[in-house]
Amino acid sequence: MPADESGEPQVRDAISAPDAQGRTRRITRRFPLFTRDTARPEGGGRAAPGDAPAPARQWPVLVVLCAAALGLLLVAFDLTRAGLLVIGAALLAGAAMRWTLPGVGMLAVRSRFTDIVTYGVLGLAIVLLALMAQPRPLLQIPFLKDTLHFTVSN
Repeated sequence: MPADESGEPQVRDAISAPDAQGRTRRITRRFPLFTRDTARPEGGGRAAPGDAPAPARQWPVLVVLCAAALGLLLVAFDLTRAGLLVIGAALLAGAAMRWTLPGVGMLAVRSRFTDIVTYGVLGLAIVLLALMAQPRPLLQIPFLKDTLHFTVSN
């Protein structure tokens, strides 16, 4: 890697790191050969100040993980529907936190929109499937039975 007059390596990407005077140097429009860093997702900073203990800084992801673990524990104790409802609710809570809170720590994985859609769709699907689970479904969708008969009989 070429060095400038001070001996510092010169970063050659689309917009390079600022120099000693704080100016960005535009050297080339090509993508860098080696990626040095990735952008943090929007809202991916700490959810609490830096002097707070580690669990307090990451409380949103801990809430979702603990609720999902509780749901898995309920499923292990043969309370399948209740456990799946808790897991789905945990994902929906994660989507709600990602939408409303400015900083959610490690709950931010991708862009805000992608995280909300992913958590929301998966949470809603798990809740709906738990409500339709046999025996004695709490939610019945009439056209699903006809769709199943049409696909299996043909």
